[in-house]
Amino acid sequence: MKRLSWLCGLLFLSQAVCAAELGQYPPVPVVGGVAVISLVHTDENTPDMVYQGQRVLVVKKGHQWWAVVGIALTAKVGQHTLTDRKNNRRYHFQVQNKKYASQYITLENKRQVNPNKQDLKRIAQDTQQINQALTTPWRDEQNPLILPLKQPVAGIISSPFGLKRFFNQQPRKPHRGIDIAAEQGQAIVAPADATVINVGDYFFNGNTVFLDHGQGLITLYCHMDKIDVQLGQQVAQGEKIGEVGMTGRVTGPHLHWGVRLNRQWVDPTLLLEK
Repeated sequence: MKRLSWLCGLLFLSQAVCAAELGQYPPVPVVGGVAVISLVHTDENTPDMVYQGQRVLVVKKGHQWWAVVGIALTAKVGQHTLTDRKNNRRYHFQVQNKKYASQYITLENKRQVNPNKQDLKRIAQDTQQINQALTTPWRDEQNPLILPLKQPVAGIISSPFGLKRFFNQQPRKPHRGIDIAAEQGQAIVAPADATVINVGDYFFNGNTVFLDHGQGLITLYCHMDKIDVQLGQQVAQGEKIGEVGMTGRVTGPHLHWGVRLNRQWVDPTLLLEK
């Protein structure tokens, strides 16, 4: 594996520690971000970590266990608690606020902003299928390649995570992923080993794939031109899953890439190798 960034200065029980080769994190977790917590765990079995009622991904590097916690965009600023259910040990960490920029997008297709009755019926069906993928049951899997992630397509990030979005001047939900601008037909690859848990063509997302990497880590790929995988298929890190397109609600070819930890959307760039 490539040499990855070393991340020091992470706040843990009011003391700085160094998180080894897991991604790229700010010194203090922020809303919409990720908290990496060093665990006091000598048991050979995997720690059973819970945050706000959801199990949390854990990774072992050398002899040290780390919990990787997804923080919601709507999370409260202040102290948060992570619990080890095996020994009832609690870990406290601070979450800071982050101001995300605004983005104004003009769409010629007015139905992509104000759908008609037929569109709304389809959107309701889409939402049901998407929610089913997002609530995929926890799958225990300790894979040393799960973090950090490989960027799924080469390109420039045209829209970062967390943007307050306005379509034709109308406010919509914050951007819960990143948009990577790339040429139509450019290959999209799996960022880590995974199972394909959803393949669909949706009103807003266009051609879409969901991957389950285990331990509550799910990734999303939207607006694809071509899908090269099937439901239930096992894919390896770097394996092609499809091609960049401009299906669904778009203004040009790009990949919308979303990353979900413990059922919270987080900034994908924090989990990338440097």
